[in-house]
Amino acid sequence: MSQSNARAPYAEAADASRGRLVPEAPSRTRNAFARDRDRIIHSTAFRRLKEKTQVFVAHEGDHYRTRLTHSLEVSQIARSLAHALRIDQDLAETVALAHDLGHPPFGHAGEDELQLQMDPFGGFDHNVQTFRVVTKLETRYPAFDGLNLSWETIEGVVKHNGPVTHKLHEPAWTAIADFAPGWDLRLDSFASLEAQAAAIADDIAYNNHDVDDGVQAGLFTLADLSDVPLIGPVLQATREAWPGLSERMLRLEAVRRMIGVMIDDVLSETERRIAEDGIASTDDVRAARRTLVQFSDAMLADLGQLRRFLFERMYRHYRVNRTRSQARRILAEMFELFMAEPEVMPTEWGRRAATDDPHKRARAVCDYIAGMTDRYAIEEHRKLFTLDLALDL
Repeated sequence: MSQSNARAPYAEAADASRGRLVPEAPSRTRNAFARDRDRIIHSTAFRRLKEKTQVFVAHEGDHYRTRLTHSLEVSQIARSLAHALRIDQDLAETVALAHDLGHPPFGHAGEDELQLQMDPFGGFDHNVQTFRVVTKLETRYPAFDGLNLSWETIEGVVKHNGPVTHKLHEPAWTAIADFAPGWDLRLDSFASLEAQAAAIADDIAYNNHDVDDGVQAGLFTLADLSDVPLIGPVLQATREAWPGLSERMLRLEAVRRMIGVMIDDVLSETERRIAEDGIASTDDVRAARRTLVQFSDAMLADLGQLRRFLFERMYRHYRVNRTRSQARRILAEMFELFMAEPEVMPTEWGRRAATDDPHKRARAVCDYIAGMTDRYAIEEHRKLFTLDLALDL
């Protein structure tokens, strides 16, 4: 193996994993991180991502990204970054595939509503909900709750955006603070470079697919983007390289190129930081003074302007606002009903919510709603609030 392809000294290694909370015999066919990836892919929560959205609602069109297609795009970018940085590709991919498992239906609107409803009952945070999914809510194995993932994967799920000790005073985060006290996730440190690669891959993916989806939805045009930093110059270069290109192909080629520009920027900045900070081991990564896998300052400035454009022209477009309003009302009405009448929930969830402790009841209601897809939430709301005297079996 050439030195250029050798594993970097600061890469995680599956054969040196800190293990699983419930010990298991090694797999004959997969290393520990690949096994984690497969458990995530086979989970119920992962399948549900196919009809969970971020900006649009699943029924609005087949061409917009869902949480599932987004997670696949993130995993591809994370794996490419990991390959270039000579770190573990399986772990980067695994954290990327897991990162959205805790998101509720209706994207950010759904999260905002569950945060509001759960404020008196311990709060809601999608990152904590992802943690709850992989450590408790998935019930597929007789020997344990959750997926019994390796230490490095769970650490990456919890800390892919950096240390979290400053969040532990928030009620929602007690689930992480109280988890397996003897199994220290080192909440005061950074996560692995692989987890950081997954986090930056998320930023790369959503910035690009929001541009793509926004144009497809007719919320803005390619001409509107001509003066926006990053995407504007890419569009101009694409036009010069391919004169007379159709608007559709221009959009697709420009987005492809912008992903490449952002990846190149991350690689250059990350390699600079690793060298500047003298990173030579996984311990150095966790003890670092800053995030290591990052955009350059110039790229961050350009992304800030792109995000401001998208916020004004897409995220707060009246059509999107209408969808957000409808989504929040659907979840608010179901939450209120389930809190008052848990017996109308499906039997398994109704049993969990049948308690006099309002905090436990609210958490069961929240877990049920958070697991819904957009389509299921719409249909469940219809059944609950549209008069239909026929027995619904």
